[in-house]
Amino acid sequence: MPSFDIVSEVDQVELRNAVEQSNKEIGNRFDFKGSDARVEAGDKLLTLFADDEFKLGQVYDILTLRLGKRAIDVRCLEKLKIDKVSGNTVKQEIKVKIGVEGELAKKIVKALKDSKLKVQASIQGDAVRVAGAKRDVLQEAIALVKKSIADQPLQFQNFRE
Repeated sequence: MPSFDIVSEVDQVELRNAVEQSNKEIGNRFDFKGSDARVEAGDKLLTLFADDEFKLGQVYDILTLRLGKRAIDVRCLEKLKIDKVSGNTVKQEIKVKIGVEGELAKKIVKALKDSKLKVQASIQGDAVRVAGAKRDVLQEAIALVKKSIADQPLQFQNFRE
């Protein structure tokens, strides 16, 4: 029975390269001279540091530009609250959404069931497996999911005959 998996992944190497390029550009820019502005990368978390909220916005813009040039969809980023560190210095954590979370997975399964396509969708960890009798039906399912889910980048992998 043909099947495929719906996943949401971010290339960690490209993400780290984009962070390094962002830090390099921040270090070279005149408006950031003498500033403690930088981007730090964790496992599923990026932390932006800047002297004030305006510069924090500029750091975020530089980061999104670099991510875009490295073919990483910025919809995978989720801004968290801005914290004051000391004095005027602020930091903001940005969550990198990896994997199809439970609520989104349920939304995908519901959309496939409501479409009346002859496919079975099941949630398997942080992925959704879709199986159907014919390849054409699976391609229709991919088109439907692409059209109905726009808030997070999704990839379609492990297409098996």
